[in-house]
Amino acid sequence: MISSGIIRTPVSSAYLPSAVLAALFLLAIAAGCTGVEQPDTPGDTITVAVTIPPQAEFVERVGGDRVRVVVMVPPGASPHTYEPTPGDLTAVSRAAMYAKVGSGIEFERAWMDKITGLNPAMLVVDCSKGVDLIEADPHIWTSPRNAGIMVEEIYAGLAAVDPEHQEYYRQNADAYLQELESLDRDIRQAVEESGTQKIMVYHPAWTYFAEEYGLTQVPIEEEGKEPSPQTLSRLIEEAKAEHITVIFAEPEFSTRSAEVIAAEVDGRVVLVSPLARNYTANMQTVAEAFTATEEA
Repeated sequence: MISSGIIRTPVSSAYLPSAVLAALFLLAIAAGCTGVEQPDTPGDTITVAVTIPPQAEFVERVGGDRVRVVVMVPPGASPHTYEPTPGDLTAVSRAAMYAKVGSGIEFERAWMDKITGLNPAMLVVDCSKGVDLIEADPHIWTSPRNAGIMVEEIYAGLAAVDPEHQEYYRQNADAYLQELESLDRDIRQAVEESGTQKIMVYHPAWTYFAEEYGLTQVPIEEEGKEPSPQTLSRLIEEAKAEHITVIFAEPEFSTRSAEVIAAEVDGRVVLVSPLARNYTANMQTVAEAFTATEEA
């Protein structure tokens, strides 16, 4: 049954003053974003906007050559802080569909109302529909099973805006869902065989992954901030006691605290990102990194 998570209605500019951002928003409107530009019609290649790079793979694998994807938070930027440029707003104003993560990610909390105001005719798909949400972690896609739920919502959205090609989208979705199921099996087997139980990470973006595969995630940062000296000392002792020698960090965040801990335990820092566009390949790489920690 098709799920129903559908409603109708960057260098990062994260630190621009609010007055400047308001001016950029008005410039996008003045450029014709609310009336002159029309969303793509089903007869054309469909423009689909997404929030983060992994969703781009989801849309491209379901939509095939029928879609063009606009990623609002570009590679290397953080969805916790990024704010769209005038070019981003112009691009989304022409989209026929927006696939939002829907899990409380900061970019969407700050900008979705403004984005839908620019393009009221755009179909908005909530990719979190059907996911059991975990408080304080919006990174639902780090579980391949959740990724499958997101793919189903994207399929439903594409079928709604372009029903003429519904069967094409269904076939593509089914093929990709099989890949995600295979990815899930491979990760589950790797975790079980490795004996890995804990992963120490700078930013706690892997809650859904850890929950899915029976791991304990040990975060370094405290409520989005660098840890206190007391917390850092406690984490070093925990890493020593648990024989953790690989500390994981993300390229979107500082590695300073992770490097301090790694130095104290004679270990190393490994960068892993939940935001890579090549989702299936990246998740395989992440799983290999996590499950190698006991032997590192």
